[in-house]
Amino acid sequence: MAISTRMKRRTLFAAGLGLLAAPMILRQKAEAAATGESSNMNAAPLPEINQFKLGSYKLTVVRDGINISEKPYETFGTNQDPETVKTLLTTNFLPADKFVNGYSPALIDTGSDVILVDTGFGAGGRARGAGQLAEGLKAAGYSADDVTIVALTHLHGDHIGGLMENGAPAFKNARYVIGQAEYDFWSNKAREGTPAEGGHKAVLANVTPLVEKATFIKDGDSVASGMTAMLAAGHSPGHMVFHVESEGKRLVLTGDTANHYILSLLRPDWEVRFDMDKAQAATARRKVFDMIATDKIAFLGYHMPFPAVGFAEKQETGYRFVPKTYQFDI
Repeated sequence: MAISTRMKRRTLFAAGLGLLAAPMILRQKAEAAATGESSNMNAAPLPEINQFKLGSYKLTVVRDGINISEKPYETFGTNQDPETVKTLLTTNFLPADKFVNGYSPALIDTGSDVILVDTGFGAGGRARGAGQLAEGLKAAGYSADDVTIVALTHLHGDHIGGLMENGAPAFKNARYVIGQAEYDFWSNKAREGTPAEGGHKAVLANVTPLVEKATFIKDGDSVASGMTAMLAAGHSPGHMVFHVESEGKRLVLTGDTANHYILSLLRPDWEVRFDMDKAQAATARRKVFDMIATDKIAFLGYHMPFPAVGFAEKQETGYRFVPKTYQFDI
């Protein structure tokens, strides 16, 4: 009788797994039939998206891509002994010699506006597996034409690369919200012949063609109803974070205030190679994440582990990243 019961349980369990898998398989077959492609499992994977509610707002996070890099200690904790950086990584169950950097643009559907925060790499990133924003929006039921506002935390290439496609605006119905200090720095010809020249050229190519439809903001300005900008400079000269609130629920889009969930959050004072003003960036990290931890606000960090949303718990040396689970689903 015991063997028979176990067999029945296994059969029921297997059937349950089949029922759970069936919608995904049917979706893949339907999409393959619609495009004329093979439905085998070696086909390109569907874009990764994550959707959740914030009050009456619907948020969609898209994984634009990832990048695997060597020698984390050459990027994070550059003012520390490399062995100290390695030890912190291995203590937190991460490899000491490599790290993964993800890129997560976010869409906020308020009911009256569809706001895109940062745009990923665009077509230029597709050769190395990035530039997945357009496909992600489609998977979420949106198109580029649905976007009414594009808000940029700052103007580094992995945030502005998707603004233009084939020489034309990718979001033709959108207006743009850009930090004044950030644009003034990167568009200035004084960047020519300096280490910032590459960023200057990227801004001229991707942002300057859009300025006629842009609103330039400063600390405390409104981006849209329920969304406010706060200056958190250091990573770049005019880096912004965005506060979003709906029906008493709050979330902060922190952009690149912190670029690694262990090395930047647990040790916010460690220097980061990508931060232009390293001392100012550390001060901004403390200010922003003290607020998030104290007020128990959710945050979306552009380079946090996908879906890049969670909370920050105050620790003796910094902050522990607590990924979201079902808080937004009930």
